Amino acid sequence: MNLQNVIANNMKEIREQKKLTLDAAAKLTGVSRSMLAQIERGDVNPTISVLWKIANGYKVSFTTLIDNREEKPLLIRAATVPSLSEDDGKYKNYPAFPFQEKQLFETYRIQIEQGGFLQAQPHMAGTEEYITVFNGSLEMWIDQEAFQLEIGDSIRFKADVLHSYKNIGEDTVLLSMLIYYSEE
Repeated sequence: MNLQNVIANNMKEIREQKKLTLDAAAKLTGVSRSMLAQIERGDVNPTISVLWKIANGYKVSFTTLIDNREEKPLLIRAATVPSLSEDDGKYKNYPAFPFQEKQLFETYRIQIEQGGFLQAQPHMAGTEEYITVFNGSLEMWIDQEAFQLEIGDSIRFKADVLHSYKNIGEDTVLLSMLIYYSEE
C-alpha cells in the first residue's frame, strides 16, 4: 500500500474513532474540511506541516498517521522508504520506526539540501526531540534561541515550542531524529 493510501486510511480511522465530523476535525486541526476530505480519500499527498497540524489536533503522534501498522519485526531498507518533503523538496523526512504505544517514540532520517528550511509547529505538551547530525551544518531555532550543530553534534529539547531546522552549509545535512512523547 502506498504512503498516500496509508495516510488516508489512518486519518479516517482516527477521526471515526474520535467520533468527529469533518467539520469538527477541521476546527481541531486548523486544516480545512475540504483538505481533510481530500486526504482521507487519498486524492492528495499532504505536506509534513499539514500532517503535523492534524496529528497535534487529533492528539496523536505523527507516525500514527503514516504507519502501516505491521506487527512483525520491521526491517527498513533506505531505498524503500518514501520521503515526505517541504521547502520545494529541500527538506525530506524519511519515517524510519513508527510510533508504538508501548515505546512512546518514533524515529526519522532527515535530509536537508543546501538552504533547505522547515519551521515546525509545537508538538503536544511534554514532547521531546533528540537530534544527531551525521553530515553538514545545521542551524536550529528553539523557542527564539539559536543553536548550530555540526557533524557528530546532538541536541535534546522540549519540542512543544516553535522550532526550526536550516541547512547553513554547502553540504547536505543528514540527521537522525527521535521524537519522544510523554506519558502525560
